[in-house]
Amino acid sequence: MAKLYVVGTPIGNLEDVTLRGLRVLREAGLIAAEDTRVSRRLLSHYDVHTRLTSFNEHNQGAKIPEIMAALADGADVALVSDAGMPGVSDPGQALVRAAADAGYEVVVAPGASAVTAAAAVAGLATAADGFVYVGFLPRKQGERVSALRGLARERRALVAFEAPHRLRRALEDMLEALGDRRVAVCREMTKLHEEVFRGSIGEAIEYFQEPRGEFTLVIEGASEGVGDAGAMEEQAAEMLRGLRRRGVGAREAVDEAMAATGLSRRVVYRMWVASGDEGRGDTRE
Repeated sequence: MAKLYVVGTPIGNLEDVTLRGLRVLREAGLIAAEDTRVSRRLLSHYDVHTRLTSFNEHNQGAKIPEIMAALADGADVALVSDAGMPGVSDPGQALVRAAADAGYEVVVAPGASAVTAAAAVAGLATAADGFVYVGFLPRKQGERVSALRGLARERRALVAFEAPHRLRRALEDMLEALGDRRVAVCREMTKLHEEVFRGSIGEAIEYFQEPRGEFTLVIEGASEGVGDAGAMEEQAAEMLRGLRRRGVGAREAVDEAMAATGLSRRVVYRMWVASGDEGRGDTRE
């Protein structure tokens, strides 16, 4: 009986394909590729001439019956994405379900993954705790901030993908929702211009003025004792009110509240200004 193979492909450097993956691609009767133009570069490099068909999020409804027909005719099918593992933030899950539901064996030929590569090189995911993969962050700011606030108490490192044109806005939202934690920003992994930036989220915002390329971010998990965003803001507000009563200046008060709660300077300074408005309101009464 024919099989569906889920084949990992390089995330940049073509040498990162496995020997098993190449054998499967050569022996399959059909390769279902996210973008045939991208896959042809890999296949041409290794002199593989298996027939290709396009399979992506836009045409999967029409393509699944075609691929299922190939399996029914006895042809093994290899599923590949543009880079990494199909079905992990890439098309593929619908075809895997369809093949499995029809009784075909689904076999994985694992390969490169930006998720595990970034987690390994970042040095922020501990052996005991591991990491949480969150995929692409929401595109809309409100949804993105809400999602990040929901992760504020997560002790494990967070691994996320982000597009270059949204990178700075995403980092700013991380700073507000998570505080100024350590982060590793991995750019163009395994490619010619590969780069790993290590520092705080605030430093990353300053560094990436005009981001280009593909990005995988690894964000440090919450420290012991750190609560959710609402609790941190409540703690900071109480601290700021007390510091203001003691006559402490804005810069020192904001620095102290930031250090105690992990909130961003922008958020704490806004709260400092608000605490002054509250005081003036009390005086007028």
